[in-house]
Amino acid sequence: MKKIIWKIEPLGLPLVLRHCKKCGKTSEFSCSGQFRVNAQRKYLDIWLIYKCAKCDTTWNAAVYSRVSPQALNANLLEGFYSNEEGLARQYAMDFQFLKGNGADVLRPSCSVLGDIPASGEVSEVEIQSEYPFPVKVSTLVRDKLCLSQKDYLERVTEGKIRSSAGQDLRKCRLKNGMVLIFQ
Repeated sequence: MKKIIWKIEPLGLPLVLRHCKKCGKTSEFSCSGQFRVNAQRKYLDIWLIYKCAKCDTTWNAAVYSRVSPQALNANLLEGFYSNEEGLARQYAMDFQFLKGNGADVLRPSCSVLGDIPASGEVSEVEIQSEYPFPVKVSTLVRDKLCLSQKDYLERVTEGKIRSSAGQDLRKCRLKNGMVLIFQ
């Protein structure tokens, strides 16, 4: 059995939908990549700043609220102060964090890097993602193999594409990763 790895690479940070006070309607907000750290006596409030795509109004997504500076790792706290790009990306790609802040998250575009399984050969494809994507596995496979919905469902029904863990490939979402068997 041939082993293949597909890496999911986001092509940008996801946009979020929020009500913009200045625009007066729901608008797309993009991550600025910057944190705001505010001291309130002995405690800190930390936010990730988003900007409205139309009017540049800001929205602050709460990362920590009323937290003691001693409760945070020194490197993490320095990352917030210095607007560390990787740290901002980590929070911006965390769909649960954004939903917890009351935002509707739009799925970012992504590319699937890796070889295509050879026709007629049994292959094990491990799908890896650095970030938990709530994207349907069917969408990734169909895009990578240039399959129509009908062709994809036909292959799944016939067992030519299946999950090693027995997940329903018509509905399941990627999250962090999974293994598929192609025949």
